[in-house]
Amino acid sequence: MTLKVLLVPVTPFEQNCSILICEETLKAAIVDPGGDLPRILQALSNANVTPEKILLTHGHIDHCAGAPALSKELNIPIEGPHEAERFWLEQLPMQSQRFGFPQAESFEPNRWLVDGDQVTVGNVHLDVKHCPGHTPGHVVFYSANDSLAVVGDVLFAGSIGRTDFPRGNHADLIRAIKEKLFPLGDDIVFVPGHGPTSTFGQERKTNPYVGDGA
Repeated sequence: MTLKVLLVPVTPFEQNCSILICEETLKAAIVDPGGDLPRILQALSNANVTPEKILLTHGHIDHCAGAPALSKELNIPIEGPHEAERFWLEQLPMQSQRFGFPQAESFEPNRWLVDGDQVTVGNVHLDVKHCPGHTPGHVVFYSANDSLAVVGDVLFAGSIGRTDFPRGNHADLIRAIKEKLFPLGDDIVFVPGHGPTSTFGQERKTNPYVGDGA
């Protein structure tokens, strides 16, 4: 196990901002810094790590609104999500008004990601899985060596992502979970965008939306 995960709940939506740490190099990636940047910066300082990049799963405000400011503050690039999220990132100022968040600026990441890409954190390689449905350009980050996936709002313990947002698609979401995530293995621990972690095996057994009995 070379990848360590620190969870920092941010925004009024209690979104799981994940700090992924390569234990060999103490380099870190910040996944989905939606807000509360002082809290994220304090967690980085407490862990005594060197932030290397920001990774984004999708363009909803609670997952990405803090990314531009954090990128500037730490002088690190933003990677992800898939380019199908461009419209969400362009609408961040509107999203902030709609959900009563602090004013958020629209931005473009340094690198859009596609299915099959890899991103690195120190010596750790993460595979990029494009998993549309909750949003059209949602991506998941997966480390086979660490049996770990960071899945954003695709899948939760006992639930799945909403698909009633613009360009959401329920059938796409179910297909992504069953065809791209579950085949990775029952023992894979996943970090969702909200709530507790679980395993793909547990969800396959018990999840009322995508479990074997659904």
